[in-house]
Amino acid sequence: MCIDFRFQKFIRQFTDERLAGKTFDLIALAGSTKNLKTVLKQIEISVSLHGIKELYLIHHEDCGAYGDEGTLEKQTEDFKKAREIILKKFPELQVKTFYLRLNGSFEKNFC
Repeated sequence: MCIDFRFQKFIRQFTDERLAGKTFDLIALAGSTKNLKTVLKQIEISVSLHGIKELYLIHHEDCGAYGDEGTLEKQTEDFKKAREIILKKFPELQVKTFYLRLNGSFEKNFC
Protein backbone atom coordinates (compact mmCIF):
# COMPACT_ATOMS: atom_id res chain seq x y z
CA MET A 1 0.00 0.00 0.00
CA CYS A 2 0.98 3.63 -0.29
CA ILE A 3 1.86 5.89 2.63
CA ASP A 4 -0.78 8.52 1.77
CA PHE A 5 -2.47 9.67 5.00
CA ARG A 6 -5.79 10.20 3.21
CA PHE A 7 -6.26 6.44 2.96
CA GLN A 8 -5.08 5.25 6.38
CA LYS A 9 -8.59 5.07 7.86
CA PHE A 10 -9.81 3.01 4.90
CA ILE A 11 -6.81 0.67 5.07
CA ARG A 12 -7.36 0.15 8.79
CA GLN A 13 -11.03 -0.71 8.18
CA PHE A 14 -9.96 -3.05 5.38
CA THR A 15 -7.49 -4.93 7.59
CA ASP A 16 -9.91 -5.01 10.54
CA GLU A 17 -12.58 -6.62 8.34
CA ARG A 18 -10.52 -8.96 6.15
CA LEU A 19 -7.75 -9.89 8.54
CA ALA A 20 -9.53 -9.91 11.89
CA GLY A 21 -7.79 -12.24 14.30
CA LYS A 22 -4.88 -12.83 11.93
CA THR A 23 -1.34 -11.59 12.13
CA PHE A 24 0.07 -9.74 9.14
CA ASP A 25 2.97 -7.63 7.96
CA LEU A 26 2.01 -4.17 6.74
CA ILE A 27 4.26 -2.62 4.13
CA ALA A 28 3.72 0.98 3.09
CA LEU A 29 5.76 2.70 0.38
CA ALA A 30 5.03 5.84 -1.58
CA GLY A 31 3.52 4.65 -4.85
CA SER A 32 3.05 1.08 -3.61
CA THR A 33 4.37 -1.24 -6.34
CA LYS A 34 5.83 1.67 -8.32
CA ASN A 35 9.10 0.84 -6.55
CA LEU A 36 8.88 -2.87 -7.24
CA LYS A 37 12.47 -3.66 -6.27
CA THR A 38 11.86 -2.48 -2.70
CA VAL A 39 8.47 -4.19 -2.55
CA LEU A 40 10.00 -7.50 -3.65
CA LYS A 41 12.63 -7.29 -0.93
CA GLN A 42 9.95 -6.73 1.71
CA ILE A 43 7.85 -9.62 0.38
CA GLU A 44 10.90 -11.87 0.49
CA ILE A 45 11.43 -10.98 4.14
CA SER A 46 7.76 -11.62 4.98
CA VAL A 47 7.83 -14.97 3.18
CA SER A 48 11.06 -16.15 4.78
CA LEU A 49 10.43 -14.89 8.33
CA HIS A 50 6.68 -15.21 8.66
CA GLY A 51 5.65 -17.70 5.98
CA ILE A 52 2.97 -15.47 4.48
CA LYS A 53 0.47 -17.18 2.18
CA GLU A 54 -1.56 -14.20 0.96
CA LEU A 55 -0.43 -10.86 -0.40
CA TYR A 56 -2.71 -7.86 -0.77
CA LEU A 57 -1.50 -5.18 -3.17
CA ILE A 58 -3.28 -1.84 -2.98
CA HIS A 59 -2.94 1.14 -5.30
CA HIS A 60 -5.06 4.23 -4.92
CA GLU A 61 -6.64 7.05 -6.82
CA ASP A 62 -4.80 10.40 -7.03
CA CYS A 63 -1.40 9.00 -6.03
CA GLY A 64 1.13 11.81 -5.64
CA ALA A 65 4.10 9.44 -5.96
CA TYR A 66 3.04 8.80 -9.55
CA GLY A 67 2.67 12.50 -10.29
CA ASP A 68 1.45 13.24 -13.81
CA GLU A 69 1.81 9.62 -14.87
CA GLY A 70 -0.58 8.43 -12.15
CA THR A 71 -3.30 7.55 -14.60
CA LEU A 72 -5.50 4.53 -14.06
CA GLU A 73 -3.92 2.98 -17.16
CA LYS A 74 -0.36 3.41 -15.85
CA GLN A 75 -1.22 2.08 -12.41
CA THR A 76 -3.00 -0.89 -14.01
CA GLU A 77 0.08 -1.60 -16.12
CA ASP A 78 2.33 -1.43 -13.05
CA PHE A 79 -0.06 -3.65 -11.09
CA LYS A 80 -0.05 -6.32 -13.79
CA LYS A 81 3.73 -6.23 -14.06
CA ALA A 82 4.16 -6.44 -10.28
CA ARG A 83 1.69 -9.31 -9.96
CA GLU A 84 3.41 -11.27 -12.73
CA ILE A 85 6.89 -10.78 -11.26
CA ILE A 86 5.75 -11.56 -7.71
CA LEU A 87 4.02 -14.78 -8.77
CA LYS A 88 7.04 -15.85 -10.79
CA LYS A 89 9.28 -15.38 -7.75
CA PHE A 90 6.76 -16.58 -5.14
CA PRO A 91 4.35 -18.96 -6.91
CA GLU A 92 2.96 -20.21 -3.59
CA LEU A 93 1.47 -16.80 -2.75
CA GLN A 94 -2.12 -15.83 -3.35
CA VAL A 95 -1.84 -12.29 -4.73
CA LYS A 96 -4.95 -10.14 -4.38
CA THR A 97 -5.10 -6.71 -5.95
CA PHE A 98 -7.23 -3.74 -4.98
CA TYR A 99 -7.67 -0.19 -6.18
CA LEU A 100 -8.75 2.26 -3.48
CA ARG A 101 -10.88 5.23 -4.45
CA LEU A 102 -10.81 8.60 -2.70
CA ASN A 103 -14.26 7.85 -1.25
CA GLY A 104 -12.89 4.74 0.52
CA SER A 105 -14.32 2.11 -1.80
CA PHE A 106 -12.11 -0.77 -2.89
CA GLU A 107 -12.21 -2.37 -6.32
CA LYS A 108 -11.21 -6.03 -5.89
CA ASN A 109 -9.25 -8.02 -8.49
CA PHE A 110 -8.15 -4.81 -10.04
CA CYS A 111 -5.91 -6.34 -12.69
